[in-house]
Amino acid sequence: MAGLPVMVKAALPVVPGVNLVPGVRKTGGDLPDDSRVRHEVETDPSHVASYADLCGFPHKDTLPLPYPHLLAFGLHMEIMTAGSFPFPAIGTVHLENSITQHRPIGLDERLQVTARPDHLRAHPKGQVFDMLTTIHSRGELVWEETSTFLRRGRGSEDAPGGSTFPEAPAHGITWRLPGDLGRRYAAVSGDRNPIHLYPLMAKAFGFPRQIAHGMWSMARCVGAIENRLPDEVTVAVAFKKPILLPGTVAFGVRPVDDALAFSLSSPKGVPHLAGAATPA
Repeated sequence: MAGLPVMVKAALPVVPGVNLVPGVRKTGGDLPDDSRVRHEVETDPSHVASYADLCGFPHKDTLPLPYPHLLAFGLHMEIMTAGSFPFPAIGTVHLENSITQHRPIGLDERLQVTARPDHLRAHPKGQVFDMLTTIHSRGELVWEETSTFLRRGRGSEDAPGGSTFPEAPAHGITWRLPGDLGRRYAAVSGDRNPIHLYPLMAKAFGFPRQIAHGMWSMARCVGAIENRLPDEVTVAVAFKKPILLPGTVAFGVRPVDDALAFSLSSPKGVPHLAGAATPA
């Protein structure tokens, strides 16, 4: 997981004056050929339990489906804060996320976690790229993820805008989210992006107050439907409007063909997240 020094390094390219210093400055360009690996990664059952409680999963002898993202987050930050990476980590928007679980992962398994950036391309609002993660256990591919990020800038009107999902209107289930949810998820995940922590820090980056982590909102939805998912499954989401903290969100889910569509929105219908789970 990313420590505080890494998050400070991530913020430097957006600090006025400091962002002009050679080695800190980010000027755009191609993605680097940069693959990072962690070997023999173990999970702490007490940490997994804390994550499960925060994200609405039951306690089991296997990892919650989105949990391995935490094992790779530190590698993502290493890549995005390296001098060869063309964009600042802070200010880069997490647009979409797709996870494929090939089988449940036991709490006692030792894992190899690999991450690399890929597929820089045009977007109507700038440029997008993917962060690809694979997790192996004794040489077996057990879990993989594609996280898609937007760097705002000059876009292309002809570029695709992103994934779409079947509608899943809210149907009476609401969750009240406390103001410290971002800090609590940061403590578990290592993602201490200042937009999630305190109102003043979030305002410095253009938000009226702190916002929930996108990966918390995805995990909370998956936790709500995990007993309806097969062992081999792909869960994909698109992040919409930020969730301001404290706040209230409405959850929706419905079957569509062989998929399970789900959503998060404000009580007034403003979309926060749309997604679907399908057999892998």
